[in-house]
Amino acid sequence: MIIQAAAAAPLFLLLLLLLFVAACNAQLRVGFYSETCPSAEETVRAAVKEAMHEDMSSAARLLRLSFHDCFVQGCDASILLEAEGGEAEAPGNAGVGGFEVIGAAKKRVESLCPGVVSCADIVMLAARDAVALSDGPDYELPTGRRDGRISSLALASHLPEVNDPIRVLKAKFHAKGLSEKDLVLLTAACFLTSKRLYNFSGRGDPDPTISPRFLPRLKSFCPLNSDFVRRIPLDWASEFEFDDHILRNVVTGFAVLASDAQLTEDRKTRQVLESYVGGGHATSSFGADFAEAMVKMGRIGVKTGSQGEIRKICGKVN
Repeated sequence: MIIQAAAAAPLFLLLLLLLFVAACNAQLRVGFYSETCPSAEETVRAAVKEAMHEDMSSAARLLRLSFHDCFVQGCDASILLEAEGGEAEAPGNAGVGGFEVIGAAKKRVESLCPGVVSCADIVMLAARDAVALSDGPDYELPTGRRDGRISSLALASHLPEVNDPIRVLKAKFHAKGLSEKDLVLLTAACFLTSKRLYNFSGRGDPDPTISPRFLPRLKSFCPLNSDFVRRIPLDWASEFEFDDHILRNVVTGFAVLASDAQLTEDRKTRQVLESYVGGGHATSSFGADFAEAMVKMGRIGVKTGSQGEIRKICGKVN
């Protein structure tokens, strides 16, 4: 009896945790601001549209911003906080952008509905709109997130990195309740490390998984000892459009990032890849599945109800 009770205690706590998470997620709903700020989503989309009109690469930055926010403390806009020793200073967040677009959207929304719409929701809405305005799926996004009050460099130490082995990437995604399919759909970063081009194994050689036809092009774009944060397109065929070309690049050896290239090395992730681009006989809908993965990611660690706050300015706690 004592052994059974001891074994049951952790299970009971786990069930409580799962119920708590489910309760938080249940408070997210499509149209959360329909009465309190009816034009909130329209206003955010207008800000994103303007930003993309000035710079089409804003779309990729906003998408990446949502990913990096949700993977640290959940989708609570903590990455936006301007704090010394905050998340934004983490090596894994190097080059993350889109902050100014979120700030502009927040300012407009605040002028209409002060203290109502969270920065956390604006981050996720902006990512959704960036995809839709790039000819991607325009999916319904549950809202109702609240903003976190803490931004910590230490808490950002477990972000997925471009040089992570596939087993580590899988573990990091599993820890957030995401599957191998979600890993394939959501894996995205924006910078190439010189190690993959010039010193992959420590002997001055390139990553052997890079297509020989693609290697000269990458080296010409990123010469040895060049600026390591130089932005390059992950999808050479259609950089500013939402499509499955980036997955086709991975399968054919034209992946820019080491983390993308490793998706072919694991049986499960390769099966997912091939379900979209396998020999021209795709069995899955990339757009629909991507939208589903984004909604799923948007539920990670959300703060709702009385948790957190609604910031007046996204870079500062109230």
